[in-house]
Amino acid sequence: MGRNLILTIAIGQLVCLITSPPSCRRNTFAAAAGGGKWDLLLPNVGIAAMHMQLLHNDKVVILDRTDFGLSNISLPAGKCRRDVNDLVVKVDCTAHSVEYDVADNSVRPLMVQTDVWCSSAAVMPDGTLVQTGGWNDGDHVVRVFTPCNDKKCDWVEYPGALLRWRWYATNHILPDGRQIIIGGREQFNYEFHPKIPGGDLLYDLPFLADTNDPGVENNLYPFVFLNVDGHLFIFANNRAILFDYVKRVVVRLYPEMPDGQPRCYPSTGSAVLLPLKNLGGPVLEAEVLVCGGAPKGAFPASERGNFMGALNNCGRMTITDPDPKWAMENMPFPRLMGNMITLPNGQILIINGAARGSAGYNDARNPVLRPVIYHPENPIGARFEVENPSGIPRMYHSSAILLRDGRVLVGGSNPHPNYVFEDVLFPTELRLEAYSPPYLDPTSEELRPHITFPGLYSKIGYGQEITVKFTVGPGFDGNSVTVTMVAPSFSTHSFSQHQRLLVLGGGDVKPGPGINTYQISVATPGSGNLAPAGYYMLFVVHQGIPSEGIWVNIQ
Repeated sequence: MGRNLILTIAIGQLVCLITSPPSCRRNTFAAAAGGGKWDLLLPNVGIAAMHMQLLHNDKVVILDRTDFGLSNISLPAGKCRRDVNDLVVKVDCTAHSVEYDVADNSVRPLMVQTDVWCSSAAVMPDGTLVQTGGWNDGDHVVRVFTPCNDKKCDWVEYPGALLRWRWYATNHILPDGRQIIIGGREQFNYEFHPKIPGGDLLYDLPFLADTNDPGVENNLYPFVFLNVDGHLFIFANNRAILFDYVKRVVVRLYPEMPDGQPRCYPSTGSAVLLPLKNLGGPVLEAEVLVCGGAPKGAFPASERGNFMGALNNCGRMTITDPDPKWAMENMPFPRLMGNMITLPNGQILIINGAARGSAGYNDARNPVLRPVIYHPENPIGARFEVENPSGIPRMYHSSAILLRDGRVLVGGSNPHPNYVFEDVLFPTELRLEAYSPPYLDPTSEELRPHITFPGLYSKIGYGQEITVKFTVGPGFDGNSVTVTMVAPSFSTHSFSQHQRLLVLGGGDVKPGPGINTYQISVATPGSGNLAPAGYYMLFVVHQGIPSEGIWVNIQ
């Protein structure tokens, strides 16, 4: 496996030297020279990380499909998965889900019984991970994982809990604490979990049918964000709506992306809700950023062995504007299947993916090894910063999530059927990496804050004023301090479901009682429309450098 990977990377570097395609060139309009650091955490976590979710005990649940044959990690002695519906192995004593312990840098096998291939999930307000759908005998299943610290927790499954099969759907936590489950293959509708007895049914969403490209779709894993007014921004293919899921009506039709190109699976760009600011102010704006993907026709072309170039642009729109319009800008290089991660300082990391082809098995080429960081506050032309490359291609079925210490956990890549480690262009990838953004460079350590109050797992309410105390070294600038809250997201297929960052409003920084100690009073979000109840990572950011986060629970 190692020799094949090195050969693949070497060939890619040789192609760059000879042809200098756009995917190999540095961005001449970058904000600044980048950096960042890559660390190999584990050489083998046992499964390919198709899905990842950080939990509030700093453990990460990782899942892969169950019907690819045996994985590389065994279940505990005496445990085996017995599934008469499995198309490959009827009795399987290997795991297809693991729990990664960030502190111990170790993995523990978990027992998932039904197939979670291309499923979806969200963390409920109490911190429980609720995972929905999949393939084969998993398509109507709800699975529940309750975090624990004694290594005894495992998946509990509820077959038939969904009204329709959910394969490539998107989930989002709502202000009332439920999660909405939207779309999926051949599903132009949505439903809720948990169900209100006698009240919740299946509801049509014609927008998903309208954005369905026959034979290709391009509307799977739609990009869904909770807007500040409580409605849902839903983007599928190349169009978007603002949807009132309570009254079941479309509140607004947004303009089509100017280039008309699809962005959702299998074209597979990515999207984020940009940081929400001015939470207590008279005007609250929300902006969405959609980047990359593959052009029309890329999926059928890649199935024929013709790998079209990925899209190299982003569209940005203020979705709360009375007359919203997309503003387009170019990335340093084209990218599809890239993950977009909101960092604690409000910057956006774009990582993983390929420069040619489409999402799908064996359907992409030219891995993009360099992440970029997008600076939302900079002017167009100075927003992208190209970072140091990884040595591991992260192609189809790779994922990435933010950790509480500010690193980004990166795993997965299984761009072909089954677990294959030799004689393929991109072997099944079981290695787990961490990318440390430039703000974690040791030279910035004196500028990095350290939160001393409140404590870990503090409970906060809506519309409250809370005091955050912290220490920081010499070079402190009291005019460059913000406090942010980040929701942990479910990463799969290049989209982080339920991802959002809030910049908390506050007053001036005041000195504390000790040397290099300070405090700032900030206002928490005013309602569940801004921050649905649940666990968030809270950070103090000083001169763009975030502290290690603490978990808070807003109720």
